[in-house]
Amino acid sequence: DDQGRDILSALMYGARISLVVGVASVIISVLVGVALGLIAGFKGGWVDSFLMRVCDVMLSFPAILIALLIAGVGRALFPNANESLAFGVLIIAISLTGWVQYARTVRGSTMVERGKEYVQAARVTGVSNWRIMVKHVLPNVLGPVMVLATIQVATAIITEATLSFLGVGVPPTSPSLGTLIRVGNDYLFSGEWWITIFPGVMLVLIALSVNLLGDWLRDALNPRLR
Repeated sequence: DDQGRDILSALMYGARISLVVGVASVIISVLVGVALGLIAGFKGGWVDSFLMRVCDVMLSFPAILIALLIAGVGRALFPNANESLAFGVLIIAISLTGWVQYARTVRGSTMVERGKEYVQAARVTGVSNWRIMVKHVLPNVLGPVMVLATIQVATAIITEATLSFLGVGVPPTSPSLGTLIRVGNDYLFSGEWWITIFPGVMLVLIALSVNLLGDWLRDALNPRLR
């Protein structure tokens, strides 16, 4: 690059950071979304209405705008924060909008499953609602969640790269793919095109690979294609 550092080493290290942030944010989104969707779909009533209105409010704002706001506020409140805290704020910022899709998906599947015979049989035998949700309903609604989570990893990685490109993502000392693209963008028209092109290609390849994995999981978990 402009300082004589190896681009390939930076790409390998930056890809690791981007993958960790993307996977961690998706895991948090899955845990929150699946729990809330399961409760909303199984309980129904005012609980379902309240949680779905929260989802509607979250969907009314662009995801990147909310992530940009949270990351920017976190950077302003903790200007001298260490890298661990900065990564935590970034992961929470991305997860804050990611859980809605999981909640809606699980809620719809749970509303279908709760009326089936095995749930009614479990209720007749005296099984508690909590045990029915966790032991019986949850395993039957995880198929679409796994596919959605795999695809959302690519979206989370691109969101992290966008925030880092705008300067509110990972700390400047951590060479994520978005940071590398932002730094190389200053030298794009001076002839040093490889500083920004190669991180961009790496980001596209990672997103494409994750999406292909999601498509494979969708076909593998679809019983109609077996």
